[in-house]
Amino acid sequence: MKSEHMLSRRGFCLCCIGAAGFAATGGWMSPRAAYAEARGLVSLIKDSAAKSVISAHKLRNGITVLEGSGGNIAVMDGNDGLVMVDAGISVSREQMTKALTEISPQPVTHLINTHWHFDHADGNAWIGSDGTKIIAHENTRKYLSQVQRVEDWDYNFLPLQRNGVPQHVFSKEHSLKLNGETLVLKYYGPAHTDGDISVMFAEADVLHAGDTYWNGIYPFIDHSTGGGIDGMIAASEANLANSTDKTIIIPGHGNPVSNRKELREFRDMLVGVRENVATLKRQGRTRDEAVAAKPTAAFDAKWGNFVIDPGFFTRLVYEGV
Repeated sequence: MKSEHMLSRRGFCLCCIGAAGFAATGGWMSPRAAYAEARGLVSLIKDSAAKSVISAHKLRNGITVLEGSGGNIAVMDGNDGLVMVDAGISVSREQMTKALTEISPQPVTHLINTHWHFDHADGNAWIGSDGTKIIAHENTRKYLSQVQRVEDWDYNFLPLQRNGVPQHVFSKEHSLKLNGETLVLKYYGPAHTDGDISVMFAEADVLHAGDTYWNGIYPFIDHSTGGGIDGMIAASEANLANSTDKTIIIPGHGNPVSNRKELREFRDMLVGVRENVATLKRQGRTRDEAVAAKPTAAFDAKWGNFVIDPGFFTRLVYEGV
């Protein structure tokens, strides 16, 4: 595997972990194992993002997806300036600046955060330093304004600089009219976190689902800030209801240009794994016993070949059922 390719296509990469530890785990490590083996998952992701190439995928109506700096980023060009959905990781500033300039010489006037995680909002500070209007759910602002620990990553995130904290927040729904597009922002309720929102470019029929959708890979669910498997399933149902077979769907991670068919497969996987894990838990199985029973086995060939391995995903689901 090539580390730059894996980071650009998937958003995270553990290929730079020591070879002995990598081989001992069959090629994939849970975040906690990675932390013990090397410098920590967050540091490894930042190291990779600092040198990763940013790839651009043009969609329609002036919308482009950029991948290579954390989560998949949507950028819309037009007379009102560049509008971004998510900001990536700040160490990618040089590559991101180049990619944005290739889309348009105009400044970024609006930035929307789908949620608070560093791989989607760490770039807020440098983007916001020029007066960009940053918009997010109210819970996202809360987490970006304080020290926030993610236990599953063994990491304490520091507050962002003031110019990177969203100034404009909402609780349920918010609409914008920019560059001839109507942008509809909707709160999912607790899902991947308890601050996730979708961004629908109405006229273009392009939906950015943030980390409520991981295309072709098991997702991380952040229980430390209100996430849960039931909320992830509910968010998938909301995304399906908010799209058609013609809608281009942008996932938070995985292949950045997706569709309703692939989204439905993701929803079905979540439902199937949840039922299997819940059955084991009702039988009185402990978390470790549930992992040993391999409740994800029917899905692993397609979904289990990335950072969130089958065992780690089982533990995340177990905690939420």
